[in-house]
Amino acid sequence: MTDDSKRLASDAGHKSDRALWPAVARGWRRKCPKCGSGPLLYSYLKVNDICKVCREELYHHQADDGPAYLTILIVGHIMAPLLLLTFTLWRPEPLTLFTIFAVGCVGLSLYLLPRLKGAIVGFQWARHMHGF
Repeated sequence: MTDDSKRLASDAGHKSDRALWPAVARGWRRKCPKCGSGPLLYSYLKVNDICKVCREELYHHQADDGPAYLTILIVGHIMAPLLLLTFTLWRPEPLTLFTIFAVGCVGLSLYLLPRLKGAIVGFQWARHMHGF
């Protein structure tokens, strides 16, 4: 093996030392993907620059619009069939239907958005993306 291939092999081994699913699960719980005990987010969607417990740098993340797209995708796939089912089975008044589903969509979106952002940051941390 040449020196370059040894270096690449050691880099590949180094990059696989972070387990993906535990990091994503910790991010989903809005905890640090490394230690699982420090808070990942402050405010509603802002990621802490450094974990307060293990001192892991978290400012490298680039979640951007990913959490919003995933939230829209999940909420749409849950609420659209429920809307169709509700309308065909019970035929509620349009204002009642709109009110219930508007509140449901907003509530589900507010619940999912920070959790999906945490999961994406955990994914990026586990895969050594963007400088992690």
